[in-house]
Amino acid sequence: MARPEPVMPLPGPRQRWLSIVGIGEDGVEGLSPIACGLVSQAEIVFGGERHLRLAAALIKGQKRPWPSPFAQGIEEILALRGREVCVLASGDPFFYGVGSVLARHVEPDETLVMPAPSAFSLAAARLGWALPDTVLLSLHGREIDRIRPHLHPGANILALTSDGDGPQALAQLLAEIGFGASRLTALEALGGESERTRMTTAASYDLGEVAALNICAIEVAADKGARVLAFTPGLADDLFEHDGQITKREIRAVTLSSLGSRRGELLWDIGAGSGSVSIEWMLADPSLRAIAIEARPDRAGRITRNAAAFGVPGLDIVEGEAPAALAGLAQPDAIFIGGGASDDGLLDAAIEALKPGGRLVVNAVTLETEAALLARHAALGGELTRLAVSRADAVGGKTGWRAAMPVTQWVWVKP
Repeated sequence: MARPEPVMPLPGPRQRWLSIVGIGEDGVEGLSPIACGLVSQAEIVFGGERHLRLAAALIKGQKRPWPSPFAQGIEEILALRGREVCVLASGDPFFYGVGSVLARHVEPDETLVMPAPSAFSLAAARLGWALPDTVLLSLHGREIDRIRPHLHPGANILALTSDGDGPQALAQLLAEIGFGASRLTALEALGGESERTRMTTAASYDLGEVAALNICAIEVAADKGARVLAFTPGLADDLFEHDGQITKREIRAVTLSSLGSRRGELLWDIGAGSGSVSIEWMLADPSLRAIAIEARPDRAGRITRNAAAFGVPGLDIVEGEAPAALAGLAQPDAIFIGGGASDDGLLDAAIEALKPGGRLVVNAVTLETEAALLARHAALGGELTRLAVSRADAVGGKTGWRAAMPVTQWVWVKP
């Protein structure tokens, strides 16, 4: 009988040295006995000035306010590995909190986390909203334009703001783009002695001074002509600012389908024009990233404005002529070329840059570019598709079909 292979023992647990304790506006009274013990037993306690003040009665070790820049504090914590360290955080440390940052550097079995209710949970409890049916959005330190894709009639949104000016800024934005009838509730200092809840509408905002710690609840109502961004690809061309250099909506919808975005992927949009393809790529999922490469400064500026107007201000814009402008960019999972693909140097650079399994989608309108794609298809394979769109238009006093220029699309997956 053959002897069984020896089983290697599993590594033992690491020493738990880091505790992360969520604390609310009710301070020590809201902490569990275990959380209180973690704070009082720690040699060193990190936290914001407000956190340290709320937990002052428990802290026996050294207090360390978060330094600026914030990353320096993470480095200080990691340098203390093996000592009893406690980090205080607002509410749930893993809901837009420091816990998720520390988790990138510290293994779970080295930590003990005691969360408190998040501001989102407290707000939902006050309003009677079901969290799974609510859009949860952190605008703390982020552009308020990020709310735009979520503005659909009937939607409920909880938006964490940066400061006391946040609710008014949100109300102003909503009113400007056709959502003035939306009901806005400012919930301030949730869980504390100064908790307050007040309601208004975006168009008639009149709340005056608001506490710095606040969350805004928005019940979205759209006025006639409101800028609602549909979930489907192929948004209307007139939603974009453009000079005619735009992948038209029907072609754009097919192009986005061909690009086949997957979670966390990066797109290069070469010759971006208005940025419509890269903007819609990013709208598909918050994890998606894109770089729009555009040679003309006026168009690059237009892409910046479009990205803000569609709620994807994180779109990276590179001003320069491809392929030279591609040097040093992060390696893409997908590339779209909407013009200039007759240049063999550009196609070679795109093919070289793609990750294995990455998708290259090229649209051709001119005969020269189409010839280049036919040659590449013959050499490398892939799929060729011809797209033709006609729209009903006035012909004299009647209506007829007016054809747009046909587009030849080559789709290739890198082995």
